[in-house]
Amino acid sequence: MTSTVPTPHGLPLDRDAGPFDPPSRITRLREGRPVSPMLFPDGHQGWLVTGYDAVRQAMADTRFSSRQDIGVLHLPYETPGMPAMTEPSPPEPGVFISMDPPDHTRLRRTLTGAFTVQRMRQLEEHIVAIVERQLDEMARLTPPVDLVRQFALPVPSLVICEMLGVPYADRENFQVNSAKILVKDISLDDKMAAYTELTTYLAQLVAGKRATPGEDLLSDLARNDDLSTEELVGIAFVLLVAGHDTTANMLALGTFALLEHPDLFAELRADPDLLPGAVEELLRHLAVVDFLYRYATEDIELGGETIPEGSTVVLALLAANRDPRRFDDPDTLDVHRKARGHMSFGHGIHQCLGQQLARIEMRAGFGGLLRRFPTLRLAVPAGEVRLRTDMNIYGVHELPVTWADTAP
Repeated sequence: MTSTVPTPHGLPLDRDAGPFDPPSRITRLREGRPVSPMLFPDGHQGWLVTGYDAVRQAMADTRFSSRQDIGVLHLPYETPGMPAMTEPSPPEPGVFISMDPPDHTRLRRTLTGAFTVQRMRQLEEHIVAIVERQLDEMARLTPPVDLVRQFALPVPSLVICEMLGVPYADRENFQVNSAKILVKDISLDDKMAAYTELTTYLAQLVAGKRATPGEDLLSDLARNDDLSTEELVGIAFVLLVAGHDTTANMLALGTFALLEHPDLFAELRADPDLLPGAVEELLRHLAVVDFLYRYATEDIELGGETIPEGSTVVLALLAANRDPRRFDDPDTLDVHRKARGHMSFGHGIHQCLGQQLARIEMRAGFGGLLRRFPTLRLAVPAGEVRLRTDMNIYGVHELPVTWADTAP
């Protein structure tokens, strides 16, 4: 292995080119060597994949496993307080995003009916109503307000709580604990305490659903005797955390991007028909999930390189979305672009199960903001907006906004 890219402080997660752009070091790698050998902080060698075609190929190839117990486990970054790993940890029951077929296939099949395009279209009117209620509450406040707290976080939290049958009054529990789980620099004890508190809560919730089912997704799953309680808890954990955190960050970061491009803000407000395409472009341009990890189960050819069996492979989704070989002028936010085919929802068997739900929430969320708050603007200089570079899902911690007037 030659020309190894050193990463002495872990992956270059900070977007040093700007709040919406991939790290410049990764961009340079993509142009010169889209599949590059790299060194992890502990000194072991892995691979960083930055080119669109190679990322898509790796996601479609099931020989690149999602299981962290495949081969020799190497964490992509160190967790403070974590003891030396002596053997791989087994997959958590129900956490299907970290599984391969046939386990992944069995669990995902139980969920596909709840997330079909037809089912999501049936929910769209209700999601729009949730958005409008939240906008009503925000309009009653005296600006400036934090858009994350008052809009971007409540909307997907309300939606996923209603879908799963999680009491919205308990949102503080799962929002605080899921945030702790996603923080990079946190002690193992604190991370495990948050995980245990959240899964204990979900175990109690699942037990209640099995005893007295309701009209919600968790109740439907609880009626399935083929799923163990532990699997139900794992499924609930994935859906609850992924169902609110990623969409919340896209709503906030997308609004930030539009406020930094007032011409686009005005154009979308004037022509709402542009919104579906604009949502795809925002997903491509921003990609709140920067990186995914895969593990080679055998020697695999990828992008002209041989990936040895057991290698940790890092897929750079944002870099792939900005690959000029796939998208013309990729660093420009262009709401007229045909951005379908972006990697923000993944590809292959692990493609995001809730992608249609997320699209509906974003169309309703951005559309409502544009219509109800025509004079919306940042309440602080853009450079003062706190970015989530300390988290495993990118976004903003807070987005202070203000406005001069609102529309009905």
